[in-house]
Amino acid sequence: MWGTVTHATRLELEGVLACPDCGAVLPGLDQWKRDGAVCPNCGDAFPIIRGVPRFVTMDNYAGSFGFEWNRHRRTQLDDGTSRESEETFRTKTGLSPTEVAGRLVLDVGCGMGRFADVVSRWGGQVVGVDLSAAVEAARANLEDRPNVQILQADCFRLPFARDSFDVIYSLGVLHHTPDCAAAFRALVPFLKPGGTLAIWVYAHMGPWVHFANLYRCLTTRMPHRLLYALCHLAVPLYHLHRVPRVGTLTQTLLPTSMHPKASWRVLDTFDWYSPRYQSMHDPEEVRGWLEAAGLIDIRVLATPVSVRGRRPVPAEAARG
Repeated sequence: MWGTVTHATRLELEGVLACPDCGAVLPGLDQWKRDGAVCPNCGDAFPIIRGVPRFVTMDNYAGSFGFEWNRHRRTQLDDGTSRESEETFRTKTGLSPTEVAGRLVLDVGCGMGRFADVVSRWGGQVVGVDLSAAVEAARANLEDRPNVQILQADCFRLPFARDSFDVIYSLGVLHHTPDCAAAFRALVPFLKPGGTLAIWVYAHMGPWVHFANLYRCLTTRMPHRLLYALCHLAVPLYHLHRVPRVGTLTQTLLPTSMHPKASWRVLDTFDWYSPRYQSMHDPEEVRGWLEAAGLIDIRVLATPVSVRGRRPVPAEAARG
């Protein structure tokens, strides 16, 4: 893959992995057997299936994401002609290559590895987790990166020791959980003192969202294949939506993605209409989550709703 930067050996996560049920430290991945590992304390088993360590037995409410990312495994990956994902990552996290290079980074809701790809090229040591079968697409995309490890896990029950990560980010994921604020709070204990946490969640949107949410009452119950086929209407509707005056009405009544690339339009439209859970938030609400979690240096970024903060080191916490 173009522009690959690898500054780390294969991530074995020694001292980082922990049982999500009892919290006992698990051995590094180099000590796991071919078929997985067992918690030495509670006896829970964690298999390796198709090359991915699994800390959940099912994808629960996230099945639509496994469907979409295994069909669009490479759609959003940067290549030699486009760096849209890299630019998006910079905008929505405010992070730069110097802030992640050589550091242990957690990508919560990694999907097919779009942003893990960016951070690994920047030299970060990336652990990507996702609740869905999208982990198989992420592994296929990034298996040649020795500084990337993909795990299937639940963001409410992460399989890590506390204070493990220098950087944690989650972009476009937490609002697809049953409780976005609680999902955010679940991440904070795994951030090292001095570490940075950045999230992006949906903002409250324009009048078109009322029709879109009305349709979601039906689309979230559709078989994924049927909905995906219907989402191909986004390809021709793009041109209608761009017609002056007429397009304002059609985009309000029949909301679909306006991405200039046809494959992205299908993907983004399915991504809107398929998830079981989908919440919207405002910047001050999300800032409040970070403040309540004790983070400092909180910044609300230019793209709503993108917020980042830093966990204080003990001396800073004492002064606060």
